[in-house]
This record gives sequence, structure tokens and C-alpha cells, in this order.
Amino acid sequence: MPEITRDEVAHLADLARIDLSDAELDHLAPQLQVILESVASIQGLAGDDVPATSHPLPMTNVFREDVVTPSLTPEQALSGAPSVEEQRFAVPRILGDEQ
Repeated sequence: MPEITRDEVAHLADLARIDLSDAELDHLAPQLQVILESVASIQGLAGDDVPATSHPLPMTNVFREDVVTPSLTPEQALSGAPSVEEQRFAVPRILGDEQ
């Protein structure tokens, strides 16, 4: 595996918008190299007879079916609101006009 360079770590930090000092770049480059070597060694352990998995346990869909049911009318939904404006809840403004 080719060694990861300090410039490559700096490039990755820029992509992630992480500001690293020169000392941090020098410290992290060898550490990232060790991580990449560890991942590569694990990838070599699985044989062709081992299927790729995204989760160690089988996953099932636990969502219910989307069924249309009767619901409140806008008037019923807004009946308890302290303030209504154009069939919407009226709430105090929390942001200024600059937003």
C-alpha cells in the first residue's frame, strides 16, 4: 500500500473543512496510514465465499402500510389555537428581517 503523504492529509482536511496546523498534519499522516493498513488487512481476511454485509443481523421493514384515514378539517385542527392566520397557526416572529 502506498504511503499517505502529508499533502494528501492536508487535502482531506480541506475537503472536510478542518483547519489543521503543520504539527497536526505531521502527527496525523502516520496515524491515517496505520488506519488504512488496518482496513486493508481486514479486507484481505474475507474469502470469496463470505457475502458482503451492511449489517450483522437480518433487517426487516418495520414500517406500517400507508393508509388514508379520516382526519381533522383545518377548522377543527385550528379550533384551539390562540391565534390563526390564513388557515395556519400564527406564532411570534423569532428571526429578524435579515433572515
